[in-house]
Amino acid sequence: MQQGALGTVYLPGEEIVQQGETGDCMFVVQSGKVEVVQAENGSPHRLAVLEAGDFFGEMAVFEKEVRSATVRALDEARVMQVDRRTLLRRIQEDPLLAVNLVQTMSKRIRDLNREIARLREPTR
Repeated sequence: MQQGALGTVYLPGEEIVQQGETGDCMFVVQSGKVEVVQAENGSPHRLAVLEAGDFFGEMAVFEKEVRSATVRALDEARVMQVDRRTLLRRIQEDPLLAVNLVQTMSKRIRDLNREIARLREPTR
């Protein structure tokens, strides 16, 4: 991990956040790719691969809960950390940012609902 003026550079395999830890900020992928992995019964399951422009950890900005997944760099990735105060200031400067944030979160919830429905379908 290398701290820079415009984010932190993570090497392949380096963890950015770990499932179960308490968080209070979100992250924006500036370059490279990261994977979101959730451990279930001791085995990891990849939930998503995120690229430049994507964000993660936003739930920690809105609620004081533990991280629901681990995020690690797939290749060299530059990631910027954004705390609640900075996010709220940016939203005040550009309200469209809030709309984009809610749209992405809504899409993620919709995808999760589809996955739950698929898992509940009876096998034939």
